[in-house]
Amino acid sequence: MTDAAALILAWVAGLGLGALFFGGLWWTLRKAVAAGTPAVWFVLSLLVRMSLALSGFYLVSGGDWQRLLLCLLGFVMSRAVVTWLTRPSDGGNRPAAEARHAA
Repeated sequence: MTDAAALILAWVAGLGLGALFFGGLWWTLRKAVAAGTPAVWFVLSLLVRMSLALSGFYLVSGGDWQRLLLCLLGFVMSRAVVTWLTRPSDGGNRPAAEARHAA
C-alpha cells in the first residue's frame, strides 16, 4: 500500500472512530436520561467508548505519527458532523421567554 493510501485510510478510520465515540455518547445521553441508574450508563459507556477509541488509535497508527495525526484529525472532524446531525430541530439557540424582555 502506498503511503498516501495509508494516510487516507487512517483519516477515514478516524472519522469512523469519532462517529462511534460521539454517536455512542449521544445514544448514552438519550438512554441514561430515562434510566433508573444513569450513573451506571455513563460510566459503562465511557469505559466502552474510550477502550474502543484508544484501541483504534493504537491499531491505526502502527507506530507512525503521521497516521496517528490524521486519525485524530478525522476523529475531531467527526465530532463536528455528529454534533451537526444531532442538533435540536428547533435550532436550540433561542433565548428563554424570561430572558428576552430582560435586556
